[in-house]
Amino acid sequence: MKIEFHGQSCIYFENNGQKVIVDPFITGNPLSDLSADTIEVDYIILTHGHGDHLGDTVEIAKRTGAKVIGTPELGAYLTSKGISNVHPMNIGGKWAFDFGVVKYVQAFHSNALYNDDGEIIYFGMPCGLILEIDGKTIYHTGDTGLFSDMKLIAQRHPVDVCFIPIGDNFTMGVEDAAYAINEFIQPAIAVPIHYDTFDLIKADPQQFKEAVNSKVEILKSGDAITI
Repeated sequence: MKIEFHGQSCIYFENNGQKVIVDPFITGNPLSDLSADTIEVDYIILTHGHGDHLGDTVEIAKRTGAKVIGTPELGAYLTSKGISNVHPMNIGGKWAFDFGVVKYVQAFHSNALYNDDGEIIYFGMPCGLILEIDGKTIYHTGDTGLFSDMKLIAQRHPVDVCFIPIGDNFTMGVEDAAYAINEFIQPAIAVPIHYDTFDLIKADPQQFKEAVNSKVEILKSGDAITI
C-alpha cells in the first residue's frame, strides 16, 4: 500500500477503492501540494481540532460527502457546520471501515478551535491513530509530547510505519521523537512530520534520521512510501 505525505501532518492513502485523508490542512499550508477545491476523498480522519489539522475538513466533506471520523466533540462541531456524515470515536475504541480498522489512542497536547470573535471551542482530548490495513499497522501519533505509554501502544500493535512530529515548541522535538522511536515504538519505518511549516516549528529531519535506529523516510509534500 502506498501512503502519501502532504505537509504538516496530512497523509493520504487508498485501499479497497476508498480514498482516505488524515488531518487535511491544505488551505494556508505553505507546504501542501493539494487543492481543497479538487481533492476527492471518501473518508476524513481527524486527530484533533487545531486549525492545522482540522484544516479544510468542512469544505471537503460538504463537497465530496466524505465520512468524517473524529472524537464526539469534533463530530458535534462538524454537525453544527452542516456535516451529517460523521462517525464519532474515542480513545481506546476501534471500528472496521471499508478501508481498514481505525483505533484511537491517547496523545498529550491541547485541543481547541479559536473563532474570529475570540471564542474558544474545546474539543476534549487530542488523539493518535492506529490504522490496521491489509495486515500492516500505521501509527500516526498526532500532535503529542513524549509519553511512556507509546511503548504499550506499540506492544499491543507492532508498528510498520510511524508518523511522528519533530517540530518542537508545540510537540516533541527531534530528541524526544528519536527517543520515542528507539525506546518505545520501534517501527520498521519512521516518518518525521509536523515541522518546517511555520518558523516556530523549524527542525532538521536529517538530525532525526541520524539519531534513530529504525529506517527513516524523509518525505516532501507529494512523496509517498510503500509498505
